[in-house]
Amino acid sequence: MLGDEDDVFDSVTWENPPPNPYDASTSEPTNSGPLRPGFRQSNGDDERGPHEPKWEGYLITQVKDPQKELPDTKDAYVSYLVSAKTNLPIFSTPNPSSRRRFQDFVFLRTHLSKDFPACVVPPLPDKHRLEYITGDRFSPEFMERRRQDLHRFLQRLARHPTLQRSTLVRAFFESTEWHVIMHQHVAHPPGPEQSQGVIENISDTLLNAFSRVRKPDERFLAMREHIDKFEESLSTSERQWTRIRGRITDLTGDYHDMAVAVQGLGFLESGITDQLNHFSNTLLEFSALLRHTTQNTIDPFLVHLHSLLTYSHAHRAVLKLRDQKQLDLEELTEYLSGVTSERDRLSAIISGHAGSTGLGLGAYLRERVDAIRGADDDRSRVEKMKKLDAKIKELQDAVTTAHETSDAFSDETLREQIVFQYAKETEMKEMLTNLADGQIELYKTAMEEWDRIIPIIQRIRVEV
Repeated sequence: MLGDEDDVFDSVTWENPPPNPYDASTSEPTNSGPLRPGFRQSNGDDERGPHEPKWEGYLITQVKDPQKELPDTKDAYVSYLVSAKTNLPIFSTPNPSSRRRFQDFVFLRTHLSKDFPACVVPPLPDKHRLEYITGDRFSPEFMERRRQDLHRFLQRLARHPTLQRSTLVRAFFESTEWHVIMHQHVAHPPGPEQSQGVIENISDTLLNAFSRVRKPDERFLAMREHIDKFEESLSTSERQWTRIRGRITDLTGDYHDMAVAVQGLGFLESGITDQLNHFSNTLLEFSALLRHTTQNTIDPFLVHLHSLLTYSHAHRAVLKLRDQKQLDLEELTEYLSGVTSERDRLSAIISGHAGSTGLGLGAYLRERVDAIRGADDDRSRVEKMKKLDAKIKELQDAVTTAHETSDAFSDETLREQIVFQYAKETEMKEMLTNLADGQIELYKTAMEEWDRIIPIIQRIRVEV
């Protein structure tokens, strides 16, 4: 089972795992085993596929020690100690650490999504919960649940080959002037500023929320189908385990009530009072064991299951954004074709070709409307052609840019699929391992409890 200190994001296998390439005592990779994705990629590019992501090192993160800051004031908040072990060259120290509050995590997540739109940035836990309404957000239970959620968020960032090397992530762990970093990042975001180009100018008239890609790529259709099946399975598992949790909770109460009843029976049966009291205590122990399993195994499993579902939603959002890039290209291409046809129609009319009006019903209607408006003279047509030529040049540049953007986004989406697959398999293995360990502990302890009571019950002598 992967722990907080030694999670190196191995490639996942259901067989016996290979030796761990990370030696925690030296904070450096060992050479005793193969280097696997998520740890450090081989330098041989020929070993990697065209869309295979490349990790340049490891980043092992941890969130711990939640503390209430500015107590007894209206500005009170909770801070968390974030720390890491890394060999990434972008970090200035192999063991960075700092204290951050929840709003700092929100800032990190928001701006990573803006800076890396093609990356699957993991979601954060929802802040709008009942604990905030009731004023219980400083309870130890709530702070521990939030710590676990934030820990999982940073783990997912650390497993991403691009996000783990971002300057904002480095500053999040290292900077002692985080507020200055935040202001600078807002004022001067990385990358070139997006200019108001032809895509933005015509998007309101061309694009709508119900547009669909005309020539879908089979690779992304298969990807969407895979996401649909995965999310359906997670949702079904979440519903089933929620029902199981409810039944175990009812069973916990039933065993407790039965223990009380057996204890009362012991007062009536004076000859076997001691044996009945032991049996009652065993029922109480088993009831407490069921409650412990619910709180420490099933509840964390359900939380992780729901978190993985929201993580998959983030993956779906990236895939949807890729479709939008392709849709932009298709709409621009169609718009360019229409403008070019109009320019050719005017050119044919000016040239006096007999077939100039045979370009279609739309062209004929436009020609008649121009005639009614008095705009059918050659001078106005020449002026209009000049404007159309400039528009065509602008659209051609926009189509070229959109094509390059769409292709680049598609390639990045394919890489993100591989990264998400690694992350999903790792988390599924961790999640199911914890669930299995909890169930094994439940049945093992229950067997020991019942085995202890059997000899005591057998000492009861029944007169026939």
